[in-house]
Amino acid sequence: MSFENNEVFMTEPNVELRKVAKEDISRINQWLADDEVAENWFGRYSYGNPAHLGYHPEQAGTFSDQQWTETFSNSEHAIFSVYTPDGSHIGESHIAIEESLGDGQISILIGARKLWHHGFGTAALRATLNQAFTHYGLFRVWADIPEYNEVALKMFKHFGFKHEGTLRKSRPHEGARYDSIIMGMLSTEYNSG
Repeated sequence: MSFENNEVFMTEPNVELRKVAKEDISRINQWLADDEVAENWFGRYSYGNPAHLGYHPEQAGTFSDQQWTETFSNSEHAIFSVYTPDGSHIGESHIAIEESLGDGQISILIGARKLWHHGFGTAALRATLNQAFTHYGLFRVWADIPEYNEVALKMFKHFGFKHEGTLRKSRPHEGARYDSIIMGMLSTEYNSG
C-alpha cells in the first residue's frame, strides 16, 4: 500500500487513525520511557528496552526508506498513529494480523498519561475495530491485557470482548509476575454503532 503522509484511515469523534510518520516515533520513544506507560503497553524486554509489537521504536528513527516501508506497509502489522482531530499525536494503534486464521491481535497505546481516562483509548479502540472488521475483513480480534491494567480490561469488556483464557504469571511487573487476560471478539459480535 502506498499512502501520503498523514493520510487518515479512520475517524471517530475524538480520534483519527493515521499513517505513522517519522516524527511520531520520537514521541512513542518518549512515552515508552515512562515506566508506567511501558508496563501497561507490553512491558520491557529482559535487557530493559520497552517491548513493542511489530517494530523496535528505539531503532525506527534510523530506518532507511526501505526498512520504513517494509515495517509500516507490512501486511501482517497494521500500525497507525492515533491523533486528535486538531492534529495532536496522542498514541498508537496496532493490529497484528494472522491472515490465514482471519484474526488479529489489537493493542492500543495512549502515550501521554495526562490524556488517560478522557475517552481517547475508547475512541481509538472503536476506530481500530472498524479497521479490523470493515477494512481488513477479520473474523476475530483479541487482546492480551495484563491483569493489573484494570482500566483496559474494563474498556475491552465494555466493547463486548469475551474472556477467552488466562496466561498464568506471564507478565513480569514491579518485581512480581502477573497473569495476562486474553479477551476476544468475533466479527458477528461486533456492533459498529
